[in-house]
Amino acid sequence: MLYKDLKDSIKSLGFLSIEDFVQYIGVTPSDVLEWEEKDQVPYTISLIIHLLKGEKELPNNTTLDNLVEECLPLAELLEEASSFPHKLEEMFLLQKELNDSTNGKNWELGRNKFGKEINWLRCIHMEVAELIDSTPWKHWKNINSEPDMKNIHVELVDIWHFLMSYILQETNVPKAVSLVNTHCIYEAVVDVDVRVMVKEAEKLSYIALAIETNNMPSFSGVERFIDQFFRCCKVSGLSFTWLQKLYIGKNCLNKFRQDNGYKEGTYIKEWNGKEDNVIMVSHLETMDNVSFEILYNKLEESYSKCK
Repeated sequence: MLYKDLKDSIKSLGFLSIEDFVQYIGVTPSDVLEWEEKDQVPYTISLIIHLLKGEKELPNNTTLDNLVEECLPLAELLEEASSFPHKLEEMFLLQKELNDSTNGKNWELGRNKFGKEINWLRCIHMEVAELIDSTPWKHWKNINSEPDMKNIHVELVDIWHFLMSYILQETNVPKAVSLVNTHCIYEAVVDVDVRVMVKEAEKLSYIALAIETNNMPSFSGVERFIDQFFRCCKVSGLSFTWLQKLYIGKNCLNKFRQDNGYKEGTYIKEWNGKEDNVIMVSHLETMDNVSFEILYNKLEESYSKCK
């Protein structure tokens, strides 16, 4: 609202002078002088006049419109975040179920049902190497090639499998959900800086090695791991929603592999020239809501065609 329009509006409301109006709404004369100099009245004052007039439509304000527009993505993210604790609990329970099935009960003690040592820290370290290998990090080969972002996201999900297992080795599911929940609210970048992504991923290896060599206490290492992992997701353009979707998919694929001879070495990983990971992601992209059972059936159908 312009200052000259303010004076007309005040008269129509029955105020004898602008001083009477100023006293009524509780602003200072210096505020009024500033409005007069700028020939612009704050939106809140326009809103008060609107309310006193009893008008139904709100006064226009470009600044307010822009602010609302800027806040919408955050509002949507916060609304979406209300479901994160449930999604986290689902993922941790699925991971525990997979570990119980694959490694046997009491795998948290560090050995599987065959007596083989379990080292989640080494698993994370190796998956980080696979993630980096999906980028053009080599200075002597394919220096201008593009990073394989789809595979990088799959590798992050693999790291998440092992990180959840490590967390569950240290604590229980409710505590795990509580530890992770606040880290899930972030906005994934759109333009990925590959150099930054590689450096942030390497930090996961540094944390794993620090714990393994007793240079970092295990429990504080868990908190550092969680914080760093979601930083990696953010700079890699992987939202929490897509992380959860990919996790359900990869968990389902891992179960499918175990059911079809993965541990015994009889499982076929290449399905008619495509890796099973690629087939799994292609199925996910056709599903709005991920269902473990439906996806498992789709994998069975695809696998039967490659035998």
